[in-house]
Amino acid sequence: MAALTRLGLHSPVILAPMAGGISTPALVAAVSEAGGLGSLGAAYLTPQQISAEIAAVRGLTQRPFAVNLFAPHATPQVTPEQIAAAEAELAPLHAALNLAPPKLPAQVQEDFAAQFEVVLQAAPAVFSFAFGRLERGSLEALKARGILTIGTATSLTEAQLLQSDGVDAVVLQGSAAGGHRGGWQRDDLAGTLDLVRAAHQSLSLPIIAAGGLMTAEAVRAALAAGADLVQCGTAFLRAAEAGTSAPYRAALAAAQAGQTTLTRSFSGRLARGLANTVTQELRRPLPYPYQNALTRPLRSAAAANHRAEFLSLWAGENFWQGREASAAELLAELSGGREKA
Repeated sequence: MAALTRLGLHSPVILAPMAGGISTPALVAAVSEAGGLGSLGAAYLTPQQISAEIAAVRGLTQRPFAVNLFAPHATPQVTPEQIAAAEAELAPLHAALNLAPPKLPAQVQEDFAAQFEVVLQAAPAVFSFAFGRLERGSLEALKARGILTIGTATSLTEAQLLQSDGVDAVVLQGSAAGGHRGGWQRDDLAGTLDLVRAAHQSLSLPIIAAGGLMTAEAVRAALAAGADLVQCGTAFLRAAEAGTSAPYRAALAAAQAGQTTLTRSFSGRLARGLANTVTQELRRPLPYPYQNALTRPLRSAAAANHRAEFLSLWAGENFWQGREASAAELLAELSGGREKA
């Protein structure tokens, strides 16, 4: 925990790095200003956009914050037949929004090396990553710049590998977590507290619990189980400063407990969100990142036209405990008056 102590946090809560415009500079700064650690989800941004967003955060706060990217990984091979099948399956949904037929773009993801270089030069207090491991050279470069590193694991096996790599802390993502599963090798889909307890017995580095933590009571339970800090995303989806679209907010407010599902339909990678037309009808998604690129026009049009049935409504299992409020108010509720260095 010594490495994280230098962040000077007054709350044990880290904002989950929600990519896709949810973790706006305003939200990141608001959480950091209130004593937590704001996190900028930058995985889908160009290097130029990352630079601009980091500058925007720094224009709003002098407190520490994190920047998150998806770790580099081998891009799977797909056949023309697979692409055609995925496009055909998506075509009726495009037609429902008067969009042109779906077509896989030539570029399906941003270049990690270019993104990473921008983050390295900007030198935020923390760099976090998901979907894999970093090469030793990258970890050494971050350390040389004084940047703390946080990896993401969905199993004890992955957490142990990250510890052997030399990260400063690890996020343990339980099965209740919303959004993409951050692991890469073995996903146990274990409960958050069970995962934290197991890691507490075998890891020597700081543990950050994630998944289903929507109340002060849940945060306290995670800390009691052995977590040093917690990471919350769904709890901030309806924050005033969040970039959550109006139809997304309305869907969260209207849905009932038990309406989340694990799906690959939107991105080709397993993620938890509210069940809707897309999760029910798309059964032959391409692997990530191809499916993510293929469904981007649908998701953009759905947000613009207030059609939540076509949106990726990422949310953890306990989303129903969320509410509309400022980020500072939500952080105070989660913190429950308890300080953590």
